[in-house]
Amino acid sequence: MAKTTSYVSKDADQQGFITWTDEENSMWQKLYARQLACIKNKACDEFVQGLAYLNLPEDRIPQLEEVSQLLRNATGWQCHQVPALIGFGEFFKLLSEKKFPVATFIRRGEHFDYLQEPDIFHEIFGHCPLLTNPAFANFTQMYGELGLTATKEDRVFLARLYWFTVEFGLLSTDNGLRIYGGGILSSPGETLYAMHDDKVKREMLDVVEVFRTPYRIDIMQPIYFMLNKINDLESISKLDLMALLAQAKELGMHAPRFPKKQIAQAS
Repeated sequence: MAKTTSYVSKDADQQGFITWTDEENSMWQKLYARQLACIKNKACDEFVQGLAYLNLPEDRIPQLEEVSQLLRNATGWQCHQVPALIGFGEFFKLLSEKKFPVATFIRRGEHFDYLQEPDIFHEIFGHCPLLTNPAFANFTQMYGELGLTATKEDRVFLARLYWFTVEFGLLSTDNGLRIYGGGILSSPGETLYAMHDDKVKREMLDVVEVFRTPYRIDIMQPIYFMLNKINDLESISKLDLMALLAQAKELGMHAPRFPKKQIAQAS
């Protein structure tokens, strides 16, 4: 991957134990308390149930094996320690093997509100609760298997499907709008923005439209796609996604709903 980061993942000892500092545990505690309050009556029921099942510690960063034991019991998944950034090939391979990649670092104070790269809070709090749900877990594994054999060009299209579901997906439920995307659930700003901002476009998910929709990782999303229920991910898993991807290619990309990113010029 071309992107670089100033963060470095921590190594585990021979027993798989990672030593976290008091400062790092304090950061987890602050992030956890703030986001737990923020997502109240906004997160989907399946996330809330998964979070209760995992029973994550609120005052310290959990050890990966603590979370993995519960995930294995629920759906056969486990956490897998990775460096701060990994390539698409490794990412798809891990998902296909029911191993959820977790970078073992936590953001510093200057990135409390927003961090572009996924840290352990984003991965564990944002994603792992829903990996206890069979429909979400099966969809994520299917996605990994699909990407494993895809071409480099097709992986760019597939990335949009992951982005607008696993990371930034919404549900349109009988009780109102609910969040299931981990990129929203781990971000207070995006949580409020996705749920309430009147400039945001929210559309029912159509896979071809998702494949045709560009996104940027460093801004609030101008568009979100909605499902009616988490189990709709099972239906998507059974579609001929590569045929739909080919259809999207033929139709062409939608114009971006965001400005072109400005690249700073060296003086």
